[in-house]
Amino acid sequence: MTPSALRIDPRDAAPIFRQIEEGLRRLVSLGTLVPGASVPSVRDLATELRVNPATVSKAYQRLTEAGVLEVRRGEGTFVAAAPPALAKNEKQRSLRDAAERYVHLAVTLGASEKEARLAVDEAWPDEKKRFGGGGR
Repeated sequence: MTPSALRIDPRDAAPIFRQIEEGLRRLVSLGTLVPGASVPSVRDLATELRVNPATVSKAYQRLTEAGVLEVRRGEGTFVAAAPPALAKNEKQRSLRDAAERYVHLAVTLGASEKEARLAVDEAWPDEKKRFGGGGR
């Protein structure tokens, strides 16, 4: 996994551990991280993302409790053999939360609604291509 596959934004209102958690859930749900795939150690991911290891540890702990990741003593952390699918209501909640953060940023920057929607329309094909998912 590379930093480009998992993005965090320190300016985002969402806590960094939540951004890591949501990013890994997205990578698993899109099949970018397949069941049984190894994920970076807490220390390695913290170094890659330039965050405190405790932040990564919190995200991994929450993902382990949710059944998305599993820890194998002496081997590392892996995507669970059968990670739970993202529930429709959870997907909608995540989309709504992200949309609210984006709208807040756009308003703060003084962007018009048209400019903000145009930015999404321009970003959509790049993200779709990068992750191979997300229909329209």
